[in-house]
Amino acid sequence: MKPILAPGLRAVIVGTRGRTSSPHNEHYYDRAGNQFYRLLFESGLTPRQLRPDEDELLPQFGIGVTDLVYTDGVPDLVGFRRQIHRADPTVVAFVSKTAASSYASEAGERQPKGYGALSWKVAWRPAFVLPGPSGANNGMPIPLRAAMWRDLADFIEACD
Repeated sequence: MKPILAPGLRAVIVGTRGRTSSPHNEHYYDRAGNQFYRLLFESGLTPRQLRPDEDELLPQFGIGVTDLVYTDGVPDLVGFRRQIHRADPTVVAFVSKTAASSYASEAGERQPKGYGALSWKVAWRPAFVLPGPSGANNGMPIPLRAAMWRDLADFIEACD
């Protein structure tokens, strides 16, 4: 999938393509059971719950989406940082500890211990880790995940 980015976003949400994506997915987070759009809405980051086929509308709400792209098992940090520089977001938010850990490993940063604000930056932007929206993340109830996504909204406001 092609990144959905625009200049001056409030947040770029980063996943991991190559590990979890299917060639059959046409839109970001369109797998059955994925709660991405529900969590965006419940966090207040979008004014209504979008459908996956409306992912191109995300920049209208200050949100961009992209993935760490892997080549031979290693994320392309140069290309990723270039995307972040162009979008110039207030915050970079990893959509799982897996995504944040992958970036941290390659960038020489500390591994995230939990969710929330990170002690390091991505392309000079504050970074944040969210619990994943996947239906496979059933061990964490939706209300708890939504609260952590609201923490992202608060973090963005504090960084503005």
